[in-house]
Amino acid sequence: MSDKSPLKLLCVTAHPDDECFGFGGALMLAAERGIETSVLCFTDGQAATNRGAAATHAELGQMRRAEFAASCRILDVTHHEVLDYQDAQLEFANFSQAAALLVERIRRIRPDVVLTFGSDGGQNTHADHTMVSAFTTAAVHWAAQAKRFPALGPIHTVQRLFYTTTDFFFPGRPSPLPAPWTVTLDVARVQHRKFEAFRAHTSQLPLMERFQSFFEQRASREHYTLAATPHPQAAAHATDLFAGL
Repeated sequence: MSDKSPLKLLCVTAHPDDECFGFGGALMLAAERGIETSVLCFTDGQAATNRGAAATHAELGQMRRAEFAASCRILDVTHHEVLDYQDAQLEFANFSQAAALLVERIRRIRPDVVLTFGSDGGQNTHADHTMVSAFTTAAVHWAAQAKRFPALGPIHTVQRLFYTTTDFFFPGRPSPLPAPWTVTLDVARVQHRKFEAFRAHTSQLPLMERFQSFFEQRASREHYTLAATPHPQAAAHATDLFAGL
C-alpha cells in the first residue's frame, strides 16, 4: 500500500459557469481518478447580461452562487468557493491582496496542479479572466517562496500550472491571442455532463441556447498550455495533466 498523498487539483476562475465551460472535462476526469478537486471563483457574476428572474444585482449574485454549487456537484468537485470580488471590476482590484488570498489557499490546499485562464482573457477576451490569470500565476510562484507572505502558512510548490487555451474562436466575437497548447484532453466521454453542468446555470441558458450547436462540435476536447513547472524542460505535447506525478 502506497503512502503517497492523493493528488490534488485547484482550478481558479472568475465567474460562475467558467468552471464547466472552460474546465469541466479536466475536473471530471480528475475526479474519476480519485484526485481531489477544488474550484475557487472570484466573483458571483452580478454583471452578467443574462439575469434570469433576478430583479437586483444581489438577487442575481445569490442565484448564480446556487447555480455554481449545483454545477460543481455535477462535475464531482470536492471543494468549491465563491469569493466576494466585484464582477467586471477585477482589473481595479488590489493585485497584492488578491494574489495573497490565493497564496493562502494554495498553501492550505497544497495542489499538485493548478488550472486557470491564459492572459488572453479566454475565448470571450474578458478582462476578469486576464486578471484571474495574473493573480493565479503570481500566487503559484509566490506560494513557493518563503520571503513572500510568510504569515500565510508553510510554502508549497505547485508541480504544474496550466492555462486553458483554444483551437477555435466564437463567431461574431473579438478573437483572442491564444497560447499554443501542450496538452489535449479527450473529454468526449464526459462532454454530456459538461452541458448538464452548464444547464445548471439556469440564469445563463440564453447564452447556452445561442451557442450550443457550436459548442457541441468542439466539446470533445480541452486544450491547456503548460505555463510553469519546477523542472526545466522542453515543451512537449501530452494527453494527461498529471502524467508522471
